Amino acid sequence: MPVVAIANPKGGVGKSTVATNLAGYFARQGHAVMLGDTDKQQSSRAWLALRPQAAPSITTWDINADHIARPPRGTTHVVLDTPAGLHGWRFNDVLKLADHVIVPVQPSMFDILATQDFLRKLADEKKIRHGEVKLGIVGMRVDARTRAADQLQRFIEQLQLPVLTYLRDTQNYVQLAAHGLTLWDIAPSRVAKDLLQWEPVTRWLGGAAGSTAGDKHPDGATS
Repeated sequence: MPVVAIANPKGGVGKSTVATNLAGYFARQGHAVMLGDTDKQQSSRAWLALRPQAAPSITTWDINADHIARPPRGTTHVVLDTPAGLHGWRFNDVLKLADHVIVPVQPSMFDILATQDFLRKLADEKKIRHGEVKLGIVGMRVDARTRAADQLQRFIEQLQLPVLTYLRDTQNYVQLAAHGLTLWDIAPSRVAKDLLQWEPVTRWLGGAAGSTAGDKHPDGATS
């Protein structure tokens, strides 16, 4: 079961935007997708409540009487939206579950400084160094032609981590989120530029985008 974690200890960088749209991508491919929200703010769960019944189904945790959260039966793909301040045992639990970790970063010096220790820690993790878990960076709300994007690129290169893509600052994400939708739920012509920016991410996911088998099961998490 492919598990993709969206992580950054800083809040407000676009984790839920990446998580919801990635879940939408998997759902559009016909997979049984669970969007697991480990953030106390439950932004992704609130987004799911807005999702139209006609849209490709995306589920969330099944919570039992003991407050144990598990993927619904039949889940083939999992996207985890993680909280701000992710560290310690919660960070370790997420890393145990994930096949891929995506870190959204905004190209401001304040965001870079707030994220650099987390990225260094990730880069030093044995599972990432050995390629057991793939790590990629997504630049958020940025024009790739700007000085800010160059600044982010230079910073990430120092850590020898891949920048997968840059997602532009557009109201498309805001407007779609307000209706529980993603880029893959509307006519492609309406969001052509944005879908093009996502192509490097979906290519990077590779087998995770089409695989339905695996031995990782994100169960036993507390809600």
